[in-house]
Parts: sequence; C-alpha cells; structure tokens
Amino acid sequence: MRRRSFLGMLPGAVAVAASQTLGFGAEAPLPNRPRVPGTLALRARARSEELPGRNRVSERVLHWEVAQTAIIICDMWDTHTCNLSAQRVAAMAPRMNQVISASRSLGVMIIHAPSDTMKYYEGTPQRLRMQRAPVASSSIPILTRCPRDSAEERNFPIDDTAGGCDDPILKDWTGPYPWTREHPALDVVGFDGVSDNGQEIYNFCKQEGITNVALMGVHTNICILNRSFGIRQMTQLGYQVVLVRDLTDAMYDPRTRPFVSHTRGTELVIEHIESRWCPSIMSDDLTRVIKGTDNSKVSSGHPERI
Repeated sequence: MRRRSFLGMLPGAVAVAASQTLGFGAEAPLPNRPRVPGTLALRARARSEELPGRNRVSERVLHWEVAQTAIIICDMWDTHTCNLSAQRVAAMAPRMNQVISASRSLGVMIIHAPSDTMKYYEGTPQRLRMQRAPVASSSIPILTRCPRDSAEERNFPIDDTAGGCDDPILKDWTGPYPWTREHPALDVVGFDGVSDNGQEIYNFCKQEGITNVALMGVHTNICILNRSFGIRQMTQLGYQVVLVRDLTDAMYDPRTRPFVSHTRGTELVIEHIESRWCPSIMSDDLTRVIKGTDNSKVSSGHPERI
C-alpha cells in the first residue's frame, strides 16, 4: 500500500474506532450552559400572618446570580383533559416563551418538565443532558409526589377535590392522558434540559451549581406544588424558590368553594403559596440583569470564574 493511500485512510479509521469505543459504554460529551456573570433583581412578594385571617404583604428584592439560577417549566402540555385549561395554557405559552428566551440569553438555565411525555424527547441533547448528570445524595428523600399534609388540606383556599375543571359540561376521563409533549409554542433549544423526574433535576442542579429555582407553568394548586420538582420538594431540599405568579394557572371551578371567579381562585392559591411556601415574582424580573453585573471581571487577562 502506498504511503499516501494509508494516510488517507487514517481519519476514517480513527472515526470508526472512536464510534466503536463509545459503543462500549463511553458516552459522547454534551456541552452544558456556560456560567456567565450577571445578577437578577427579583421583587419577591410574601405574606405573613399578623392576626388569624389577616396577612401582612411584604416585598423584598432578591439578588440571584444567573449562573446559579434555573427556570423550571411545569406541565405546560400541548393539550389537556379540561378544554378551558388547555385554552388558558395556549394563551399563556407565547408570553412564557418570550420570557424564557430572554432569560436563556442572560445565562439562566431552562428546564422543561412536561410530565409523562419523556418518550417524545428521547435521545435529544436536552433530555440526555439531564439523564447523564451523576446521582447526587440529598438530605431528605426525593419523593415522586409531595401532596398536602392534613393541616395544609384543612386550610387550603379552594376546593379542588373534584379535579377543578371549569368546562361547562364535565366529562369522566377514562382513557390515557391526551398530552404527548410540551406546548409547541415553547422552544426547547440550545443548552436547555428536559426532565419530569425530581432526582434527575436535583442531580443536574447539583452538578451545575444551581441553588435558585423559579417555577412557572400549571397547575398552581396541583403540579406546581406536588411534583417531585415542585415548590414543596424544592424548598424542602434547601433551594431558594420563587413562583412566577403571572405565568401560572390553577385548576379551579367557580362552581365550588369559595365560589369566586377562576382568576380569583388562582390568586387565592398564589396567596396561599406566598404565606406558606415561598415568595412570588413577576416574569419581567427574569428578563434583565442589574446594569453592569454582566461585565466580565478580568484578572491577569483572564475572566474570573464564577
């Protein structure tokens, strides 16, 4: 064999060998989000009980580094068993996509969590990124579901025992769930992650140094609170958590207690969360950083690591 021919074969041979090596257990590395400077200023609203039945509303500014912050988008499915719920999600999704696009550009981690739809995302970089994070130990068990305890159930502001669907004619749903993916108005791109598993999300957050979580999506009284990556679980795991109150919606039927509008029912659940679990913010606060905080800090000609 001539030398030129042999050298010409080398790149292909190396590529084949590399692919064979990866096939025996090694995995091709996936790039993760760069950690960049920048500080968010979140106007966080909370409630504390001064007297029985009377809450004091307060607001303070939280300073969160974008490198340590993730947005988790909860159960923004492409459809729902409740038609009016699906309609409200469809109306919310374009604005939500604007917010997460701006946050992503600032360096915030975006985690899509459309439960029960992981088959749709199988093999994508966004799904693999979450699956490949090494298992991290936690101070408490990460439950698959974190429901209300008896005390919270007694004081919950709305009655959602029948499911909370506010369609004019309610249907008994007996078949499989109709949702198959996240709503298509939400972009899953770049360094985003996809997971509906609390342990996977915890693993990834530990790997990436994420300590702050902003939750948005649906439904405020059920999945936002109950999921393994929801408000109850994440606060118990020690994360700083906020609810994005203008990008959420409850499952509430005005024909049930306390017999108020659907919008007011959602507000009551948000107020409950503010008093018992975590503060809430407006989504605009996730779309910009404090002026000057996103400049690289240079020392000896090299950017300072965050």
